[in-house]
Amino acid sequence: MIISNLDKKLVKKVSIILDKFNHPNKVKELDSTARSAIDAAKSLNVPVGSIVKTLIFIVKSEDKNTPIVTLVAGDKKCNIGLIPGILNLKGVTVRPDAKTVKNITGYSIGGVSPLGLPDKLNIVIDTSLKRFDKVWSAAGHTHCVFGASYSELVNMTGAEESDQIAINL
Repeated sequence: MIISNLDKKLVKKVSIILDKFNHPNKVKELDSTARSAIDAAKSLNVPVGSIVKTLIFIVKSEDKNTPIVTLVAGDKKCNIGLIPGILNLKGVTVRPDAKTVKNITGYSIGGVSPLGLPDKLNIVIDTSLKRFDKVWSAAGHTHCVFGASYSELVNMTGAEESDQIAINL
């Protein structure tokens, strides 16, 4: 018996959160991977920029490591040097390994959803995503995504908006 990716625990977690927000869109299972923004855009037949990359970083200071989530348009890259300043933190920004990402978020790289993250995480969203009526985010699995408007995503994640977090590729 083949189990649909929609029945997997982390995907169901995202679905439940969408339902809690009375979100009109459901999680969509794709035939091919959405592990990268380019893959997701091809699978959905949408512009790469409308894909939300959920990227995890750690701001390391002398006394503390602060995990950060950035939600960046698929046709941009995260301006990691500005993360501490945007969030009024001191330290150097580093990219964690896959195991650390899983420990921080509960999700594996390629399926990290902006929904269902631990409450204590700082989330920053790229305002360039506003140029799209609908943006697409991972939903807990490399073959599952959900669509939302920019404002819906901000509302559901509680993300801080920034026009500095992303730069052109």
